[in-house]
Amino acid sequence: MYAYLKGNLTAINPTHVYLECNGVGFFINISLTTFAQLENQTNVKLFVHLVVREDAHTLYGFYTEEEKNMFLHLISVSGVGPNTARLVLSSMNVHEFQKAILHEDVRLIQSIKGIGPKSAQRLILELKDKLKKEPLQDNILSGIAAGSNSLITDEAIAALNMLGFQKAAAEKAVQKALKEHHGQPSVEELIKLSLKNL
Repeated sequence: MYAYLKGNLTAINPTHVYLECNGVGFFINISLTTFAQLENQTNVKLFVHLVVREDAHTLYGFYTEEEKNMFLHLISVSGVGPNTARLVLSSMNVHEFQKAILHEDVRLIQSIKGIGPKSAQRLILELKDKLKKEPLQDNILSGIAAGSNSLITDEAIAALNMLGFQKAAAEKAVQKALKEHHGQPSVEELIKLSLKNL
């Protein structure tokens, strides 16, 4: 139904944005990959996909068309819903995931929260031929500028909450990730590290 929306970002979080287009504000779910690329931008174009269910119409937005296409590939796989697809694209960028599928790297795919051995095998089986036809996208993402540690921690916990994890579990995972990381991680790095601990 929608190809993309272009407008002003009025709010941005690691899991969603508010995008105002001609006076209409859209709530759009995003991945961490898209969040990293939206830093310091106000006027943006997001490629979107509308998921229609009986109880909700939900918009998912992507900074690149490649990421949107990968999302569509993911949700075409039996047993993979939009939230799992967003989690995959938050755990690794399009290029990394495409490489993992083409090299049949079950262990790497399994490291994504919510993807078990059977799901990893199904993703490889159903996506390998489709992704062979597409050129490898080597997106180099800019990191998110580090702010104060407590602000980053709070944002990471809030993002994990929005992704469906309990607050206590999210806090524990974030604290563990902070102990394991040398130096100060960006919000995106902290969320990715925390996802591995959940």
